[in-house]
Amino acid sequence: MEQIMAARSKGKTAEAKALAEPMSTIVSRLQSCLIESNSQGILSGSSVLLAAHEEQTELFNHACFGRLVITTQKNKQWFQLCHKEAFYLCTVMKCIKIVGQNSCVKNEEELWDYMSSKRVNFPVLYKAYSHLRTKNWVVRAGSQYGVDFVAYRHYPTLVHSEYAVISSSTEEGNENGRLKVWSDFHCTRRLCGSVAKTLLVLHISKNCNDCDGC
Repeated sequence: MEQIMAARSKGKTAEAKALAEPMSTIVSRLQSCLIESNSQGILSGSSVLLAAHEEQTELFNHACFGRLVITTQKNKQWFQLCHKEAFYLCTVMKCIKIVGQNSCVKNEEELWDYMSSKRVNFPVLYKAYSHLRTKNWVVRAGSQYGVDFVAYRHYPTLVHSEYAVISSSTEEGNENGRLKVWSDFHCTRRLCGSVAKTLLVLHISKNCNDCDGC
């Protein structure tokens, strides 16, 4: 899944940089760095805030997790993680802990229930996100293309995204309502084609025993 040569690189220099440091290596460095510093995120509404020092800030940016929050603090940066990113870092990579407003560490079940309560389709979106991330794809929001995510083989400044991703669940009462008729599928496919992306539909099963099955 990390064949950078097959990706649409943004020039030869960008291709060389991507080949020199695969995304799996960057993510592994971030994981080690966060474990070493015993990092903790703070639940804040529909996101998780996490303090980061200079090296972690660089790795968060290169691994494409979260977004930097501008503050007046000089020696500490804050990153805002969406629930999918935070849950993945906490339960799959096991490199951060997440605490609530009472400063108590939340376990996996508590986090799952909380995050699911904030967005009804969180389980489906998370399973799609996790499925792609574990295969070393960079996953970013795809709302500008009318999809759930866009997937890159490497850092977005080095390569173009290859897939426009829609996560679909056929569980009764929880369908996403998209691509139910041919005209929807045709329009979405044409839009993806116009921006040189392949439409990828992930069919998610919510009957899995674990939280990140699909």
